[in-house]
Amino acid sequence: MVIDTYKKLKKFLSENKGSKKRLLLHSCCAPCSSYVLELLKEVFDITIFFYNPNIYPQEEYIKRLSEFNKLYKFPIMEEKYNPNEFNKAIKGLEHIPEGGERCFACYSFRLEKTAQVARKKGYEYFTTTLSISPYKNSKKINEIGYECERKYGVKYLYSDFKKEEGYKKSIILSKELDLYRQEYCGCFYSMQEQQDRRKNKAKT
Repeated sequence: MVIDTYKKLKKFLSENKGSKKRLLLHSCCAPCSSYVLELLKEVFDITIFFYNPNIYPQEEYIKRLSEFNKLYKFPIMEEKYNPNEFNKAIKGLEHIPEGGERCFACYSFRLEKTAQVARKKGYEYFTTTLSISPYKNSKKINEIGYECERKYGVKYLYSDFKKEEGYKKSIILSKELDLYRQEYCGCFYSMQEQQDRRKNKAKT
């Protein structure tokens, strides 16, 4: 399987400027979405899809969702918060460190839901902001997106948004927009790992 490169994405965006194709953009948080929205808004008619039942605790989920009010005026579609969906998706992988199979399962069920909704609502494309993070495996994300495209018949927009300093640009935009930037990815396990790293650092 050949995965489109970021260079091909930029070529696509250049050739389709102003076309306003309908895109359902799975967004993990407002800071990661800031640069992605800036990059895609001239080509796509974007709806933000906030489906992140992995986020723990619920207060954190609400806080991250509320930050989208500081972004550009894009419509937001939110799925009901149900952490049991995340727990079911990663069952048996709880012990796997961040960045491994547990995270891949988390990418997978969120991208699959995005593709399902995109097909149901008549979107031409779907994608996710996840690849902007330097801690996320863009190759794996794109592989999952490709499989969802094949399964649901909606075009997946291949991406590696961290390229060309995309992550750095998102940090700059986040500061300009005064966005809350979380210290852990989202789930209970990533929060726990972050706390453990802090404790170990404090001991040294």
